[in-house]
Amino acid sequence: MIDAPIVLVEDRPDDVLLTRRAFARAGFDNELVVLPDGEACMTALFPENGGRSLSPALILLDINLPKIGGLDVLRRIRADERTCHLTVVMLTTSTERRDIVDSYRLGANSFVRKPVSYSEFADTVRILGSYWLAINEPCPPERGRR
Repeated sequence: MIDAPIVLVEDRPDDVLLTRRAFARAGFDNELVVLPDGEACMTALFPENGGRSLSPALILLDINLPKIGGLDVLRRIRADERTCHLTVVMLTTSTERRDIVDSYRLGANSFVRKPVSYSEFADTVRILGSYWLAINEPCPPERGRR
């Protein structure tokens, strides 16, 4: 199991609460760092923006965010050599085909629609966490970088 924080970029308090509960219910001990908008994510990931230079095991990124949208955040993550290999899962309510296509085109590792019911959402979070934190072998940082 990867022992690094999970970053949740989500502006809806109800979705944050559901995600916290679902990760706790699934037994994941990773710190859950909640960032309310794309600008906060940029600050957290890039120290030149005043952040703490997080190296998360997983980023759960909503598409519709205030200040800087999720697709723009994803674009910036993939464009920077320090963050280009981070695991980014688009976790969103969007059903727009264009959002799916754009997410993959910009380098998302996965696109997951948030289920409406809590039990389905909890199952989705358990499966996501199991795969990305326990089964998947992440790309190691290149030598001399992070």
